[in-house]
Amino acid sequence: MRIFVDMDGVIADFQHAVEEYKKDNNIPACKKLHRPELKIDFTKIPVMPGAIEALHKLRTDGHDIFIATTPSWDRPETWGHKRDWIVEHFPWLKRKMFLTHRKDLLDGDILIDDTRFRGQPNFKGTWIWFGVGNGCKDWKEVLEFINEKFDNEEI
Repeated sequence: MRIFVDMDGVIADFQHAVEEYKKDNNIPACKKLHRPELKIDFTKIPVMPGAIEALHKLRTDGHDIFIATTPSWDRPETWGHKRDWIVEHFPWLKRKMFLTHRKDLLDGDILIDDTRFRGQPNFKGTWIWFGVGNGCKDWKEVLEFINEKFDNEEI
């Protein structure tokens, strides 16, 4: 199966980076910040727990994995940061990365994403709402969901 995986909040711990940004800049933890306000260096975001192992498992199970991420339009430097982050943490995914603000246009079997604002609900395959829907709060539950739902299908 062809599986698209979002970066921020799915394989990259964006929330951790936001918390660190607030702490480093003396911003109250309860203050809501919007992405254009955040001057986060995307190359320094930690990997989500379980992400490396889960993507390796999906890959060894024969699935074709791609990254589908939405970089900040107002901060074009983040486009390169995201590429560099993938090369560092998932080098086997280099050149398998889509930068898009319209995830509904992707052609695949599964989309694993943590938001619904970029066309995810209209994705033609199965959208796994990471951290929220399908009962998939973490990578362990994502793998269980994929195994249960697609166990009898050909890869």
